[in-house]
Order: sequence, then C-alpha cells, then structure tokens
Amino acid sequence: MRQRKLVTTIFVVAIILIATVSVLPTVISAMMGPGVKTEGLSAKNASPAETELDGEWSIVQGSGDNTTSVGYTFHEVLPGDKRITSGSTQHVEGSVTISGETLTAGEVIVDMQKVASDNERRDINVRMKVLETDTFPTAEFHVTRPVELSHIPADGTTGTAELTGELTIHGVTQEVTTDVEALRDGTRLIVSGDVPITRSQFDVETPDFIAASIDDQGELNIRLAMEKK
Repeated sequence: MRQRKLVTTIFVVAIILIATVSVLPTVISAMMGPGVKTEGLSAKNASPAETELDGEWSIVQGSGDNTTSVGYTFHEVLPGDKRITSGSTQHVEGSVTISGETLTAGEVIVDMQKVASDNERRDINVRMKVLETDTFPTAEFHVTRPVELSHIPADGTTGTAELTGELTIHGVTQEVTTDVEALRDGTRLIVSGDVPITRSQFDVETPDFIAASIDDQGELNIRLAMEKK
C-alpha cells in the first residue's frame, strides 16, 4: 500500500514538473514584453520656427509625437529567445541656455522612480534591484562642451548636432558624446537621440530575473520638448 502511494506521489510530482516546464516559457514571455520605448522625434506637421534660438529654454511636457520622454532599451535573453525591452518616463525636468546660436549650458534631470514598462513586476525589479532608486532616485545629464546650433533649419525640418556631457546613473558619472536630432517647431525646440551605454560602467548589476539575463550594452533613449522661459 505504501509503495502504491509512493508511486502515485512520484507520478503526480512528475506531472506537476512537466506542466511547470511547459508553461514556464509562456509565463516568462508574458512577463518580458517589449516595454514602452521612447522613440525619436517626429517632424510630421512641424511648422517653421517662430522664435530665435538664443535664450533660456525649459523642458516642457510637449504634445503629440513629440512629448518629453526619457527611457532605456536593452536586450533580454530568455530560454530559446532574445528580445528587446524598454522602459520610459515623462517625469523629466531641465533647461538649456543658447547664446550666439550656441548651446552653452544645459541640464536634464530624470525621475528614475517613475520609469515604467508594460509589466509592473519587471518595473519593481528594475527599480528595487537594478537601479536602486530608493538610494539613487534621479539620473542627470550636464552639458560640458558648447554645441553649435546655427545650422539647425528654421523651416520645420530637422538637423543634427553632437552633444557632449556628463551622464550620472546609479550615482556614477561618465562622460558621453552622442549625435542628436533637433527640430525647431513653432515656439518649441525638440531634441532626440539614442545614447549607447554600458550598464556595468555605472555599477548597474544584472537583475535577478528567473531564467533571464540582460545585455551589458544598451541605449538611453531621449526626446525633449522645450519652450523659452
């Protein structure tokens, strides 16, 4: 009788294990959706510039496809699968100073506690275990070199510029240089770009996701809408 119970127990456990193994990839896949990416700016329906470049510009919410947003994009490696995932936030503050059509100063401050994707469980892991936002609640970027902007068109089309500054994530500061796209649209100045980042350089450790890992190389996605003060 005991032997029959033991065999039955082993059989039930085996069924549970098989079911778990078969369902796990689907569960992981559901947890690891593509996220919410900060896309580049859109020049569709843009109007000619209505104000000069020179002045103090503040980051605003923006509208349409050109709302202010900052986020991340990384590859996630799952069993038999590799996908891209992103998170973003519109909780961004900052300003830039332009004089003689040259950007002379600028800062961007991002509320990392508000970064979200399409999965709350992942967001909690990222905030608590990866970015440790209780200790490092913000990420910051400060311009360190003047940026010539006189070539940015005033007719509602885009131009590019090279931006250099100090990027602080997780309490670690690194110098970064990246190309950004700029658009003068009516009374607004829109800037966007994808900044390559290596998370280990910012002491950001691999999260403790089950059967999943995140690449060391990723992107910081930026889209900023600004208006004069």
